[in-house]
Amino acid sequence: MKFACRAITRGRAEGEALVTKEYISFLGGIDKETGVVNEDCEIKGKSVAGKVLIFPGGKGSTVGTYVLLNLKKKGIAPKAIINKKTETIIAVGAAMAEIPLVEVRDESFFEIVKTGDRVIVNADEGYIELVQ
Repeated sequence: MKFACRAITRGRAEGEALVTKEYISFLGGIDKETGVVNEDCEIKGKSVAGKVLIFPGGKGSTVGTYVLLNLKKKGIAPKAIINKKTETIIAVGAAMAEIPLVEVRDESFFEIVKTGDRVIVNADEGYIELVQ
């Protein structure tokens, strides 16, 4: 099943979805040393490393940009990020870390996708695919 998306940063990635309906702050919401989610949400305690991180958008301090870059340098960053509405902090961090970042406006995507689903993010061609 394919969904149109708007690229914020370019690239292509495929991986397991890690999904929350809550907004995330990379400063304090994700451990910068381990990549484990500390935010009080349904993915608390899970690592973002190598996952396609799906959440409505970011919140919090501008330092979150550098946390995302640090995760990439340590090899524990998400493979891609999917948001409903991307804030500047996440966009800059994804650009610096060269992580594909897209926005999806189709609400049904967020109702259908679940943690553990296989997802292809193609920001270059403007689509996300849920692999069955």
